[in-house]
Amino acid sequence: MNESINLRLERSCKSSASAQIISSPSVSGLSRIQARFIGDFFEPHRHDTYALGLTMQGIQAFGYRGDRRYSQPGQIIVLHPDELHDGGSGTDEGLLYRMLYLEPSLIRDALGEKYVSLPFVETPVLDDPELQTAMIAALGELECNLSDLARDDTISQIAHCLVRHAKGSHAKSSKPSVRKTHSSAVDRAKDFLYENACRNVHSEELEQITGMDRFTLSRHFRKAFGTSPHRFLIMRRLEFARRMIEEKHPLADIAFTVGFADQSHLNRHFKKAYGISPGQWASYCNS
Repeated sequence: MNESINLRLERSCKSSASAQIISSPSVSGLSRIQARFIGDFFEPHRHDTYALGLTMQGIQAFGYRGDRRYSQPGQIIVLHPDELHDGGSGTDEGLLYRMLYLEPSLIRDALGEKYVSLPFVETPVLDDPELQTAMIAALGELECNLSDLARDDTISQIAHCLVRHAKGSHAKSSKPSVRKTHSSAVDRAKDFLYENACRNVHSEELEQITGMDRFTLSRHFRKAFGTSPHRFLIMRRLEFARRMIEEKHPLADIAFTVGFADQSHLNRHFKKAYGISPGQWASYCNS
């Protein structure tokens, strides 16, 4: 990474070398964080979003799809939705990186109806100047909101970079009318799950609003968004919980508010999704 890029990215970085997580103001379907730590940090976990990382200082080490991977400063990490991974520093000098999390629906919308499945990038560590430029534009100043135009431009650039690196063809394979029907149904299910994430949603409800049986819906939902309807709902609860944690609400109150049975239930799911406990997240965000 050249010196000018370093300056742009580190403008809002703090000098402390202790473990720290900084979250940016969130926008629809897109979130950004900066993480700084030494050693192994995140336990194995899964997101239901695309996770794209830009390594800034140190060596980023992570397990992904059966292998140990390493990313150096300036390289891009691309993790597909629902893929198990961990995260840590590859050296004793520590690690500084930024991550961009994108809901799969944004990638699908950016690519249009031509594509029926999400692009899967088999090589998770990339050297790609075009993708790096898009990432820097989105991650350069975490304390600032992304404008609608900047957000849409970032999504468009990233979506087409992912297709360029993806293995195999994702082009249309069914009739346009069939694709449109499936797309409309899974979008209705996604919107319903988002709006009702903090309560139990039953399969019969999704069948009623989509016109699909639960098994067909599950298959098409996973193809469109990279995860199941149930996991999508759980991840929305955790997303709401994370925001409340960063606003310093008590963990017991958060668990009840977002729809978990109790705090231990929240703890289990949070660690599976983010690799650390809610208490650790609160501590690192407030350090």
